[in-house]
Amino acid sequence: MDLIPAPVSSVRLPDQDFPLDRTTTLTAPPELAGAERWLRSSLTAATGLPLAPGRPGEGVELVHDDTLAAEAYRLSVRPGRAVITAGGPAGALWGAQTLRRLLGPDAYRRAPLRSEWVLPGVDVEDAPRFGWRGVLLDVARHFLPKADVLRFVDQLSAHKLNVLHLHLTDDQGWRVEIKRYPRLTETASWRERSMVGYRAGQRRDDRPHGGFYTQADLREIVAYAAERGVTVVPEIELPGHTQAVVAAYPELGNTDVVDTTGLGVWTDWGVSHNVLNPSEATLRFFEGVLEEVLELFPSEFIHLGGDECPKEQWKDSVAAQARIRELGLSNEDELQSHIIRHFDRWLAERGRRLIGWDEILEGGLAPGAAVSSWRGYGGGIAAAQAGHDVVMCPEQHVYFDHRQAPGEDEPIPVGFVRTLEDVYRFEPVPAQLDETAARRVIGTQANLWSEFMHSARDIDYRAFPRLAAFAEVAWSALPTDPAARDFAGFEQRMAGHLEVLDALGVEYRPAAGPHPWQTWPGVQGRPIEGPPPVV
Repeated sequence: MDLIPAPVSSVRLPDQDFPLDRTTTLTAPPELAGAERWLRSSLTAATGLPLAPGRPGEGVELVHDDTLAAEAYRLSVRPGRAVITAGGPAGALWGAQTLRRLLGPDAYRRAPLRSEWVLPGVDVEDAPRFGWRGVLLDVARHFLPKADVLRFVDQLSAHKLNVLHLHLTDDQGWRVEIKRYPRLTETASWRERSMVGYRAGQRRDDRPHGGFYTQADLREIVAYAAERGVTVVPEIELPGHTQAVVAAYPELGNTDVVDTTGLGVWTDWGVSHNVLNPSEATLRFFEGVLEEVLELFPSEFIHLGGDECPKEQWKDSVAAQARIRELGLSNEDELQSHIIRHFDRWLAERGRRLIGWDEILEGGLAPGAAVSSWRGYGGGIAAAQAGHDVVMCPEQHVYFDHRQAPGEDEPIPVGFVRTLEDVYRFEPVPAQLDETAARRVIGTQANLWSEFMHSARDIDYRAFPRLAAFAEVAWSALPTDPAARDFAGFEQRMAGHLEVLDALGVEYRPAAGPHPWQTWPGVQGRPIEGPPPVV
């Protein structure tokens, strides 16, 4: 069986296969009704079989066993019977995903291609290594239509990834409707043009770019994801990466340093120096934003960025310096920490938890905050040793906007080369952590930043097949020594898994190299002549 991610254990049982037909039933108790509904919908579309509800003890059955962990499941297939025993709704869904995989790649299609369907006889026992198995999708730099976000959720769920970190705001655009602040969508959601390719090239596509999700859109995305075992964690950037906000509401900028009237949404990539002013009025504004965000996203964690905040305007601002003295702070780093701590308390009072990039360590970490460690392992190590929860997502290993191979034919070949094997050998828990601190690593995450990804097609290419390797790292009980991992065995299983990606319509990067459409001169800002620079 070429299951990806690999289960804890699986045994193939010859002569114990279960042929499915129009009399096969699908049954579940009320507490597992969501997994039952998803499985029936998916398999009915692919097989044409009705899978009508039946009686316990026959056909395909979902069973609840509260002695299992919430995401754990057992799958047993015998002639005339397939039983998924799960610790909770999530475990039932992951067991259902495994059952679908056993039916072969055609089970991932939306219409039946054949009439005969057989579940192989198996015994599978499974549970995830990490509770947070995430992927960041940056919809701020390039807006991704709702239908494509829903498609991406399906891809995550098929790989037993359970967190979609939705990067909704940045210097280059604001993507969430906030009804009390309409200019965030009227003004901040569109930019006049976009940088194409590298900053050094100074090329622009003079077409306006933008879009946003209505609150109804976001409720739909959250509900759709929840039905598939995926929690959507929103990210609202502050106090940096906020030029789009200041463009819409100039009074939120450092107006004693720069004239923010007429400031547009940023058209460059990178980090804008236009950041929020640190006044009480600014804090009240973002409390208003977050009140509506909390209504849309029921997730425990709310991501507030906190990264890459240039301090030059605060250093030059009389008002910001007065604020530092008023609060009894020592410097601008502590001023940023004050803002993060404020919202840490504000979220905690509402039963939520703040998570931010590892820069929130600067100036003192907010007591209840968790850390997304992106600048290598260092921030995550420091946070875990201090007793804070950590999601490991170091850019050197799991930034999937970075190139997948060396050579000049990779589209916009930015960043570190990270091959499929490199990703498979990524170990989220640093060896420097003792047992207590290691338990603070609640999970891991791959990040897809979209400066150079204009469409779902681009995202497919950058994400896959590496996301399949990452899913196994996040889910499976692999050796913690990366050198001991069986990459050759994984590659063999990937051969069958690529057929699943084909059935899902994923335009992954072929092992032989980029798709032809990715290599045409000029595409996505590739230089017309000469080798691309490494940045």
